Amino acid sequence: MGQKANPIGQRLAVNRNWRSIWYAEKKDYVAFLLEDYQIRRFIKKKLANAAVSKVVIERAGNRVRINIHTARPGLVIGRKAAELDRLREEIREMLQKDREVLIDVKEVRQPELEAQLVAENIALQLERRISHRRAMKKAVQAAMAAGAAGIRIRVAGRLGGAEIARAERYQEGTVPLHTLRADIDYGFAEALTTAGKIGVKVWICRRTESLGLSPS
Repeated sequence: MGQKANPIGQRLAVNRNWRSIWYAEKKDYVAFLLEDYQIRRFIKKKLANAAVSKVVIERAGNRVRINIHTARPGLVIGRKAAELDRLREEIREMLQKDREVLIDVKEVRQPELEAQLVAENIALQLERRISHRRAMKKAVQAAMAAGAAGIRIRVAGRLGGAEIARAERYQEGTVPLHTLRADIDYGFAEALTTAGKIGVKVWICRRTESLGLSPS
């Protein structure tokens, strides 16, 4: 079961928190959920080059607080916070009601250990026609050098322009998907190549000391 379910969803309330933190009445729930989806999609598109790993949205009354986790905070904030102010106004115009929008930018200090960023980086390399094996090996080496206990990467599609789609996997270290106490991050990205879409999945186990395991 651990191989089929999303590792982050499985670990909610164990060692993971929700990325939408709010309570809503039944009549407002759908609208809030749609707004969260639109905000995340807009931020990922607007800040495509800023290495955004995740967006956490909190709501309280008429206030919406957006926490942007990024490896390049300078690109998000801009000179004298000009880019941040522009982003805040664009998001406020997207919302149905006139709400107070607050944006907090949080730096990701080790992007090599953020599964979403690793997956997007591999997808970008595939779009640039770099060999999938080379991209996977480079990502694995960087993650292990940064202190990961283990990493697993799976790419699937028409690899190398082959006529028949296939999947390949590369793993190093330990990635205990069935151990809910394990701090496992998961990311998914798609590479749009001339041969079609290639899916990239990444699992990273950040630490195993408390589980009595050791990286192999």
